[in-house]
Amino acid sequence: MRLQEWTIEEQDLLIQFMTTNSWPYHDISEPGRELLEKSIEEGGYASDDVKTFWIENNEDEKVGIVKVYDLQEDVPLFDLRIADRFRGYGYGSRALKKLTQYVFELPEQKNRIVGHTRHDNAAMRKAFERAGFVKEAHLRKAWFFPKENTYYDAVSYGMTREDYIAGTTTPVHWEDRDFYEKSIPDFKEQFESSRLLIRAPELNDAMDVWGAVSRSIPTLRRWTKWAQHDLTIERTEEHVRQTVAEFISRKNLCFNLFLKDTGEFIGCAGLHQIDWRIRKFELEYWLDTKFEGRGYMTEAVKEIVAFAFDELQAERVEFHCDEKHSKGLAVAMRAGFELEGILRKNAPSANGKDLQNTCLYARIT
Repeated sequence: MRLQEWTIEEQDLLIQFMTTNSWPYHDISEPGRELLEKSIEEGGYASDDVKTFWIENNEDEKVGIVKVYDLQEDVPLFDLRIADRFRGYGYGSRALKKLTQYVFELPEQKNRIVGHTRHDNAAMRKAFERAGFVKEAHLRKAWFFPKENTYYDAVSYGMTREDYIAGTTTPVHWEDRDFYEKSIPDFKEQFESSRLLIRAPELNDAMDVWGAVSRSIPTLRRWTKWAQHDLTIERTEEHVRQTVAEFISRKNLCFNLFLKDTGEFIGCAGLHQIDWRIRKFELEYWLDTKFEGRGYMTEAVKEIVAFAFDELQAERVEFHCDEKHSKGLAVAMRAGFELEGILRKNAPSANGKDLQNTCLYARIT
């Protein structure tokens, strides 16, 4: 992997990168072209004080960017971004190692380098630690997030010149142990079953999702609340963008399913209503009706449940389903779930016109 300096001739490529990926932990999570053009024009990506680098892997793919700024100061700062489909593969920590090498080998002999992130950005915090950075500050309610009109805690990580030269870290001793540092394990965002590729959602999946839902809407509307609204490409794109953001933040882990032989998209299955403290997950899934009757969803569910127990150290995986949804119930039973109870008239039906009996299935360790 390497850092390749960005040039103004690559303006459109940079804008495309910034507008087609999701940035759920940044102040501006969906930057527009006009804003980016203005920032580029004003030297926000290349000047005497700022340099931007592409992060390229060994296959010459541009997996991210890192911008280092305040280069005329003794303590530069940086902004690191990895593209959606390359997250979870360790590129962030490797890019930080390359960046620290660049900074500390500058002729000005910089004293230290610093980065900031939201306290709940587990992936970025792991990248800091793996690259040898040390947590140096925890600022309560210091990170304003305009999209939600709320404040989050902010954390700062740094590396000193002395630690870089010695190849060591000098930790700051803290009494606190943040929940996000120890509760969410690392895991790969793509795996396979015998016939399926199961991977994290990407923004360019929107047309596949739209086509599958459009074909399946009569069936989906019987059992799912989200299918009650009119479907548009724009609405689908927004849904996919939200799904990507929730996957990155580990709020929900919705996997897209593809046939290995043909690459066709066939549906979604994933883990929702996550409680990381007790490792409890709720299973949800839907299948393009074009692919019903071939055992694909049972195969996907078995693989995802195994992933939950093996990789996420799940203690419990639940499945909630309308008592009348026989196909949905059959998948859960074939995947080894046990019926724990039937909650009578406990929730509105998908269309909101009736009350349904909800079957509660579960698997435990």
